[in-house]
Formats: sequence, structure tokens, C-alpha cells
Amino acid sequence: MPFAYYDRLSATERRIYRQSDQVTAIPLPGAHALRPLVAELAEALRSSDRPRTEAAAERVLAGLCAALGVAPVRVHVLAARPARDWGELHGLYTPAESGRRARVSLWMRTARRRQVVAFRTFLRTALHELCHHLDYELFGFPDSFHTDGFYKRESSLLHRLMGEERGAGSGPGATTSMA
Repeated sequence: MPFAYYDRLSATERRIYRQSDQVTAIPLPGAHALRPLVAELAEALRSSDRPRTEAAAERVLAGLCAALGVAPVRVHVLAARPARDWGELHGLYTPAESGRRARVSLWMRTARRRQVVAFRTFLRTALHELCHHLDYELFGFPDSFHTDGFYKRESSLLHRLMGEERGAGSGPGATTSMA
């Protein structure tokens, strides 16, 4: 079932949306080798040290990009999340342009209380933004939409990195359900 905004998409965008929705997992061979980097990220975030958290997040995402055979992203970790009447911004993906690498921006503190966010929330946000990058670089989609498949791909990476595999796909376009 498409999300509500589907009806506002052009015919071309709907085709991309449906293609994205069909890809529900990202196989990650050798995920176990990335788990020490994930543990370093957890410790860095716990320390409340922004530069250390940024460096650790950069290593995790670089490891994922290398494992998946795509160009790496730059990671920028900022302090408190920006907030407006629509809510708080957790992360932001900026595609590559003019010779610059794509960038993932993450906020490590809540907007209101300025508390360090929970590790799993931070990691999920990083993976969410990386999934936008993978839509372009791994799957070759001309656009990156929030589809049910997109959120399942994000979850598949999280489960593999955390050692919670629920079924492994057989390639980059695997359609294994993560349910």
C-alpha cells in the first residue's frame, strides 16, 4: 500500500516509487566484521564527544559503503537537532554534486532537552540517510522515496549490523521480506 503522497507523484516518480518498494533488503556480506565499528560508535556516542562520534560514524558508514561497493559518504555530526512546528530533524542526506562527495548529517542531541540520543536511534538515523545514498549509488534509482521497501532496507541493515539477522537476501536487488 503506497504512502499518501504517492497520489501527488508524476507517472515517472510513481514508477521509481514502485521499483523502490520492491527492494526490501540489502544483503551485507561480512556484517560481523563491521560490528566492532558499531561498538566504537556506541561508546563514542555514550561519551557525548561530538568529534569522536563523528569519526566513529564516518568509519561505520565508510565500512558499509566499502562492503556494498559504493562511493563513500562524508559524515557530519552536529549537536542539538533543529526543531520547528513540524518536529525535530534527525538526519539529512545531501547527494554528491560538483565533485563533492555525498554527505550524511546527523544530530546527536535532542532539540528540547539537549540529551544525547539513544544509540539505536542514532544508528537507525545514520542508516536511514545512508539508504538514500544507496538508492542512488547501489540501486541506480533516479530518486529516493520513503517507501515501505525503503524502511525495510533500513531495518535489514540495522539487523545485520546488530547481529539480529532475520533472513539474508541473495544480492543487491534481493526482495527478501524482513517480517
